Amino acid sequence: MITWTISQLDRQISDGFVTTAHWQAVATDGDYSASVINTCSWTGEPTVSYDSLTQDDVLAWVWQSVDKEAVEAALEAQIAEQKAPKIASGLPWE
Repeated sequence: MITWTISQLDRQISDGFVTTAHWQAVATDGDYSASVINTCSWTGEPTVSYDSLTQDDVLAWVWQSVDKEAVEAALEAQIAEQKAPKIASGLPWE
């Protein structure tokens, strides 16, 4: 399961225009997890009042700027690597 969330918004005080959304996507599969944290930035004029925004509104904006399928595929690949690692670390004498 992959969960997308918005952790913070930066906005212009004068008109409420959201300039940056801080987002994260977290994939979980049993005991395994992978995540990515990033931001999206915009310029322009507000299309929705800041006070009326929902997380779903902002996620829709993020998904217009970010390749959602690629992010989710990368997270799934990280989980697969955790389940069946190709590289190991350690010392043979310990």
